[in-house]
Amino acid sequence: MKIYNYSSVSAEKRISAIVNRGLAFKKKDFLEITRILEEIRRYGDKALIKYVNLFDAPDMGMESLKVTQEEMDTALERVEQSFLNALNRAADQIESFHRQQLGRSWINTERPGTLLGQLINPVDAAGVYVPGGKGGETPLVSSALMGAIPAGIAGVKKIIMVTPPRKDGTVNPHLLVAAKKAGVHGVYKAGSAWAIAALAYGTETIPKVDVIVGPGNIYVTLAKKIVSGSVGIDMLAGPSEILVIADRSANPEFIAADLLSQAEHDPMASSMLVTDSKQMAKAVCSALKEQVKHLFRKKIVEESLAKYGAIITVPDLAVAIEVANRIAPEHLQLQVKDPFEYIGQIRHAGAVFIGSYTPEPVGDYMAGPNHVLPTAGTARFASALSVDHFLKKTSLIHYSLESFEREAKDIIRLAEIEGLDAHAYSIKIRLQPKDI
Repeated sequence: MKIYNYSSVSAEKRISAIVNRGLAFKKKDFLEITRILEEIRRYGDKALIKYVNLFDAPDMGMESLKVTQEEMDTALERVEQSFLNALNRAADQIESFHRQQLGRSWINTERPGTLLGQLINPVDAAGVYVPGGKGGETPLVSSALMGAIPAGIAGVKKIIMVTPPRKDGTVNPHLLVAAKKAGVHGVYKAGSAWAIAALAYGTETIPKVDVIVGPGNIYVTLAKKIVSGSVGIDMLAGPSEILVIADRSANPEFIAADLLSQAEHDPMASSMLVTDSKQMAKAVCSALKEQVKHLFRKKIVEESLAKYGAIITVPDLAVAIEVANRIAPEHLQLQVKDPFEYIGQIRHAGAVFIGSYTPEPVGDYMAGPNHVLPTAGTARFASALSVDHFLKKTSLIHYSLESFEREAKDIIRLAEIEGLDAHAYSIKIRLQPKDI
């Protein structure tokens, strides 16, 4: 990792490269995904199983697309108690956090003769996409929890999960147990763009849903982008990213480990340290060189750090906060002496991790807030996956005759300004004398 002084020309170039790496879709990918989506829409299970056989499970039959109750029951017997203990704690804490987000319908009658309000109702069906993770051998159980638990709290009656099968046509038992714990009503063996298409349009086996959530690769993300509008989606999530703000009180070994925790995701992932201590910058750089030697994903980490890693020195922490707000990172860690002093200055971040003993992985797995977060600077306008993604709001409006007459002339005037005479007449006709 190279050390840059802010705001030098080289630092500006590096920051721009990181901020602008974003989501880029090639025309050929867009055309290919569009073709796949249309094929699933037209031919349903027949097209779906073709892609499952081609990319994941060569010998799996169409009748095996849905995980059976027997598979669900057997899965519980194949996982260890230590996993169940961790799963139960994570699920309980994720549920507790997301219950605080649940809104309520309301009615207001403050204006005489007028009733205004809002009905809040869940969507009927939601689909949770869970990536395969190294052919199913590293099951992303946390994605099942983060997607399905908020949907259940919202009151969604049908929550289904799609995930790529392993080569033998099975789903990792840890993932099936997690799905059951999260309240999923059905699990289906399909991944990538064809799974998104099945959720969006429905097939003979996989029911159509109203909202699709969950992270995935660029093909999943592009498929979600194309079907959005026909169905709701959570967000278009790009490569993972972390920005650590640290002063001289921080532990450089901790910081190095935290930067590496995101770099191992993807060569496009971004890991940044912003510090007001040149000594800290050098110490973290040394710690990174030592720690990376022992990682399984060393090659991915090294590529990520070379392309989108940076250590930036700033004159003070106020400038560090300024840099962070400019980048709007997915994960922002505050490893400074008095972290709570700076919370109010942070405007743009997916999630903020406060203090040296709150590394990003506690948010990925256990703390409670959702780990599906806006990336690539979209934290400027987007928020974490939440209960709200599964709710829709309907306005209620009622006027008495007296309240209608009190406001009628103003409504007519605004309609006439907009050139909408039928709108105005809809009001005028109600003001005409009525036959007795």
